[in-house]
Formats: sequence, C-alpha cells, structure tokens
Amino acid sequence: MDPEVAAMLTLAVYSAVAVGLVARSILRCQDGWGVWLLYVIQRLYGGLIFRWRCNNGPCPIPAEGGGLIIANHRSPVDPMMVWTNHHLRGDVTGGSRNIRVAGFLTASEFCDVAGMRWLVRTMRSIPVNRDGQDMAPTREALRRLKNGELVGLFPEGGINWGTRLRSANPGVAFLALKSRVKVYPVFIHDAPQPVTSMVDPFIHRSRVRVTYGEPIDLSEFHRKKTTPELLNEVTDLIMSRLAETGGVDYTPVGMEDEEGADRRVVPDTAKDQRSA
Repeated sequence: MDPEVAAMLTLAVYSAVAVGLVARSILRCQDGWGVWLLYVIQRLYGGLIFRWRCNNGPCPIPAEGGGLIIANHRSPVDPMMVWTNHHLRGDVTGGSRNIRVAGFLTASEFCDVAGMRWLVRTMRSIPVNRDGQDMAPTREALRRLKNGELVGLFPEGGINWGTRLRSANPGVAFLALKSRVKVYPVFIHDAPQPVTSMVDPFIHRSRVRVTYGEPIDLSEFHRKKTTPELLNEVTDLIMSRLAETGGVDYTPVGMEDEEGADRRVVPDTAKDQRSA
C-alpha cells in the first residue's frame, strides 16, 4: 500500500475513534449536550486560568441519587470550582465518568444578566431573591433533592471577604433533613475575589485548590421533630464540618459574623415550617 494512502487511512481511523469517543461522552451526559459542552470548557478554562487542583480525592459527590453540595463562598467563580473534575468519583468501581449537573441556588440578579440566561437555564440554577421572602426556591430545591438530583448551596449567603466561615442560614439544615440526602462539603481555597467588578475573578490568573470533606449523614436526626433549635443544631454541625474541611473557624448560628451582617440566601424555613 502506498505510504501516503496508509497515512491518510490511519488518520481517518484515529479521527473516527476520536469522534466516536466524543459522541459516546455526549450521549452519556444525562443532562444534555449543553451541560457536556460547558463541562469541557470549564475543565480547560479552570486548568488554564485557575490552575485548579484537588488537595484530596477522589470526588465524593455521588454518581447517582440526590445530594446537597455546600461550599464556602469567596468568589463568583465558586460554582465552577466545585463542579470541576467531579466526574471522577470514588463510589463506583473504576470511577464513574458521567457528568451530572448541579443546580446552584443563585442570586436572581445574576440570573437576569444579558448573555447569562442560556447558561443559567442549562446549568439548572435556582434563582433566589436576597430579601428571603420567596419560598419558591426552597420548594424547588427540595423537590429536586427528593427527585434524586444534585443541588448546590453557599450557606454563608453573599461573598465572604474574611477568613472564617460566617454564620449560616438554617435553611441548609431544613433542605438536608427534609430531603434526607447526604451533605457534601467542599472547601475552596484562594479563589480570586472581585476588585473593581464581578468580572475580575473570571480573568484573573490564580492558583485555586479544593478540598473535599467526608459526606455528612444526618440520619440520626430524621426521627426528631423539626424545631428551630434542631435546625440550628444541624446547621452548626454541617458548617463545623465544612470549616474543619478547610481548616478555618466558624461563627455559630445566632452570633454576629465578623462583618456585622447576617446575609441569608434561603428564606427563613424554620418560620415557614412552624406556620405550615
């Protein structure tokens, strides 16, 4: 066979294999091609711009079933940092490479930014009003968790400019207890913070590290009555585990944070539960 023809055939075979592997990967993405595309972009982008690395592994976020993912919040890039590399898991022999979308509760003003709507819709983000008066986001998050989906939450609320974790909204405990799913703490180290605008962190080269905590099983609390006291207790347990994962301190529920503000993401579910 002519060497040129052989080379062209070899290249064609390699190209066909590559296309086949990509097509197989897309088909295995249960949340659609858009999620697959964003994940590929995110892995390349995260590696180049943020030099993303994991301090421990493999990722404990489950390949199947519901899970509540919590993380500290220092930057608008945090959801990307949590999502990077999550397809390499330890709960399946050999590791599971399926890509799962994790819908993060997100401030509604960011969901309405021009050019962000497709991204928000594809990533199944849950818009939340900062005034905490709308219970719809909490109900939607709970529905998804019970339906076996992944939901992401930053319990501190807005971006934390300090080093210790701020006092958290007891809504994180409400979601975990009512859905009866495990909580997966993820601590993000050295994510770039905004300087002049919220765009800065996305273009600032940095060195981000992520530490996965052990999944938190709250089954011992499932038979107890959901009272404000129980929600505070479970919230402190969850947040102390997140703080331990990151090697930082935590401000317990009810205590003023270091900025003197109690910034909430999820509405007061304890009050809603009492009136239900």
